[in-house]
Amino acid sequence: MNKPAPRGPAHRLDAHQHYWRVARGDYRWLRADDAALAPIHRDFAPADLAPLRARHGIDATVLVQAADSAEETEFLLDLAAGEPSVAGVVGWVELSRKRSIGTLERWAARRVFRGVRPMLQDLPARDWIEHGPHPAVLAALPRLGLCFDALVKPWHLASLRRFVERHPALPVVIDHAAKPLLAQGWPVGWAEAWQRDMAALAAHPQVSCKFSGLLTEAAPLATVAEGIATVRPVWDTLLECFGPQRLMWGSDWPVLTLAAPYDRWVAVSEALIGELSPAEQQAVWRDSAARFYGITR
Repeated sequence: MNKPAPRGPAHRLDAHQHYWRVARGDYRWLRADDAALAPIHRDFAPADLAPLRARHGIDATVLVQAADSAEETEFLLDLAAGEPSVAGVVGWVELSRKRSIGTLERWAARRVFRGVRPMLQDLPARDWIEHGPHPAVLAALPRLGLCFDALVKPWHLASLRRFVERHPALPVVIDHAAKPLLAQGWPVGWAEAWQRDMAALAAHPQVSCKFSGLLTEAAPLATVAEGIATVRPVWDTLLECFGPQRLMWGSDWPVLTLAAPYDRWVAVSEALIGELSPAEQQAVWRDSAARFYGITR
C-alpha cells in the first residue's frame, strides 16, 4: 500500500502585503536617495511573491496601499482583477473630503475592495484621526461594509482609542502591532505604555491587530531563535489582549525584506503560533483576517 503523501502547511491568508510599480511616481516615502530603502526601490509584482506563497501554503492575501493617492488604489484594484491570490484590497482615500464618499461607493462595488488605510504614522499631527476625517466619510465606511487599517506608532494609540470609542460600528485593525520600539530595546516606560494602550484598544470588540511588521522594527537579527526571543514579549501581550480570534498574521512583504528573509519571519511566526491549539492556529493564520475583511473564499 502506498503511504499517504505528507501534508503541507494549512491554507493561510497573508493579511498584509504590498505590490508597487516605482515608475508610477506617488510613493513619496520610497525615495531613490534613501540608501536604507535601496533594496526595495524596485517593482514588486505577484510573480515575485508567488514562489514564497507556494512554499508556505499561503493561497490568498490582502493587498495594502503604499501611496497616499486614489490613483494607486485604482492601480491595486486593476492588479487584483487579474491576480486570483489577492482576496482583498485596502486602499487610500482622502478621508477629510466629503466627496470621497462617491469614490468609496464606486470602489465598494468591486467586491475585492475591503477597506481604507490613511498613512497616520506619516502625518504631522499625532491626533489627526480625531479631527481630520469628515464625519460623513467615516459613516460611509461601515455602511459600505468597509474596514479601517490603522497605520500607527505607539504615540498614536491614545488618539486611536478615542477615535474607536466614537465609532463603535467601524471595524479597525492595528497594523504591525503599532510598531513597538523593539530596536531601542523597549525604553523604560515605553513597553508599559504600549501594553496599557493596546489593552485599552482591545477592550473594544471591533478592534483587531495584525501580527506583522515586527522584525522591521527590531535591531538586525541573524537567526530564527533571535527573532523568536525578540518578538515573544509582543506576541504574548497581543495574545493576552486580543486572543487568537482577533489576531491576524501578515508578512508586510516586501518591506519585511529590509530586515529578514520571508522564510525567517514565517519560521518565527510558526514557532509562536504553533504553541496554540489547532483551531487557534487556524484563527491567526487565516480565519481572523477572513472574518474581519469579509473574505469568503
